[in-house]
Amino acid sequence: MNKISIILSREYFIRVKKKSFLLTTIGIPLIIMGFYAAIIYISLSGSDEKQKIAVIDEANLFGGKIDNHQSSIEFKFIKNETADSYIKKYKKDGYQSFLFISKDSSIKDKFQLHSSSSASLTTIESIESIINKTLRAKQLLLKGVDPEEFDRMTQEASITNTIDSEDGSKKSFAEISYAVSFGCGLLIYMMMVIYGTQVMRGVTEEKTNRIAEVIISSVKPFELMMGKILGIGAVGLTQFAIWIVLMILMQMSIPFIFPEFMHQVSNASSSSSENVTMLANTIQGLSSLPLTKIAGSFLFYFLGGYLTYASIFAAVGSVVSEDQQEAQQFVFPVLMPIILGFVIMTKAVNDPNSSLAIFGSIFPLTSPIVMMGRTTYDIPFWQIALSMLLLVASFLFFTWITGKIYRTGILMYGKKPSWKEMIKWAFTK
Repeated sequence: MNKISIILSREYFIRVKKKSFLLTTIGIPLIIMGFYAAIIYISLSGSDEKQKIAVIDEANLFGGKIDNHQSSIEFKFIKNETADSYIKKYKKDGYQSFLFISKDSSIKDKFQLHSSSSASLTTIESIESIINKTLRAKQLLLKGVDPEEFDRMTQEASITNTIDSEDGSKKSFAEISYAVSFGCGLLIYMMMVIYGTQVMRGVTEEKTNRIAEVIISSVKPFELMMGKILGIGAVGLTQFAIWIVLMILMQMSIPFIFPEFMHQVSNASSSSSENVTMLANTIQGLSSLPLTKIAGSFLFYFLGGYLTYASIFAAVGSVVSEDQQEAQQFVFPVLMPIILGFVIMTKAVNDPNSSLAIFGSIFPLTSPIVMMGRTTYDIPFWQIALSMLLLVASFLFFTWITGKIYRTGILMYGKKPSWKEMIKWAFTK
């Protein structure tokens, strides 16, 4: 055990002291923080900006008034002007553009928006929405129908999902649940591939450089394999721990950096900014999730999945040399269940109780990814317990058989073994 810890610490500190580790561990969260802060800043700074648009209503369609509930656009009716006469004046009068309403055209072709450059799609859609709503209200009044009453009668239903728990009821946000589930599954998928291949490359380099021969003279092959697996796994846990701490600090710093934003979060329903409301819903949606359960599940399934696949990658690394084509030949079958788990996870986040999702979250070679895709939902306890039990059993089983492959393969040079030979090594006493 002491030799395993020595190898573990060597593998850990070699990687932690690299500049690339510091750049990825500190740099990625800082970049995310920068984007997060930029989004909040843009949402707040752009919420009071108004676009002034002049209106020349030649057809007198609106009677000098357009009902506008969007604070980003302000209409001003101009009299005693034509489209031709006002083209050279509207910019001097402080307008970004002007809307001309012809009296000789049909409703479809009446409206022309003049501007010095192409108007944005958002601007055109906003103006169309305001005009169509105003025209509809006028037409309803002509028919003797109250527009507000008509709006109430034609309102579409909107379903609010409420989560009932022992701590009380919380509003659920399906989009946030989906994003967190998919993100956790994707992160475990990426980390198992990244750190698993790191284990394989580390073993291959030591074998190619003949370092393994020197180490094997002092430690058993199984101790070398376990020390390498646990050391690289500890690097991954260190990264996760730093990321979590930085994310928590970022979340805690928002009220101090953007106090106005937090005020708008508490009043999101009355906020006039769609971007601010979206960010507020994101924060509220995250607070409604079982974060402790998600964090605990993530830690367990990352460790279980990593240790299972890292032992297999170590066995593969022990039998390959510098030939990359040979390495790909052995790696592809190992990657297949990981890819399968990711594919099943993409379905599980939408249909967490399907038979395929249940199978994928219990089968140990896919459960680390698929179960994280279901973790924000209410999963029966027996499924979680069975999934964890099988994953632990799978780790012990693969560590045992890959340890025997590693013991033989790490000292074999020149010969290219097949999968058949590797299986034979695994079950030969």
